[in-house]
Amino acid sequence: MGASTPVRDVDVAGTIRLGQFLKLSGLVEHGADAKDVVAAGEVTVNGRAETRRGRQLAGGDVVAFGGQRARVVDAGTSP
Repeated sequence: MGASTPVRDVDVAGTIRLGQFLKLSGLVEHGADAKDVVAAGEVTVNGRAETRRGRQLAGGDVVAFGGQRARVVDAGTSP
């Protein structure tokens, strides 16, 4: 998966934990799925493998899993 993979913007209010974002963005269907894929090292944040489900994400962070990418957009800073 590279830079040619489209990135979908997902609005959040402030910061969000990685596990929550995976579910909110639709990259995984259930919270239990998020736990498993993060623990297995199958998720990247800004191009680096991330194994902490509780990692705090902020606006601009790009999360990738399963051939899809989603970017955190802080809805609180939108015009």
